[in-house]
Amino acid sequence: MTDRHISVGEILLDIECELRRARLWEDELPSEEALASDQPFAIDTLQFHQWLQFILLPRMHMLVEERLPLPSACGISPMAEEVYKEEMERMRPLLIQLQRLDKLFAGLPSP
Repeated sequence: MTDRHISVGEILLDIECELRRARLWEDELPSEEALASDQPFAIDTLQFHQWLQFILLPRMHMLVEERLPLPSACGISPMAEEVYKEEMERMRPLLIQLQRLDKLFAGLPSP
């Protein structure tokens, strides 16, 4: 496993922790129809935190575990900033983790 894969795995765990801390982690899986959305961030069927939990995290964990190529760009944090613009202070720790992931994929130094 590459250092980059390890770093992504660590950030994914941090994202999960922040979702749990913010009480956004859900125990129940959304419907198959909701998960099958072809819209960016499944915006038509899922809330943003559900997309993180049920689509992004599992896909990224699979890439890390299988040592598959990682994205060269992500761009999740701008969407998160828009979604949570009314709750920036409360959601700042999650936003920081998403920014770390974006920067890692872009090859930039993490904050």
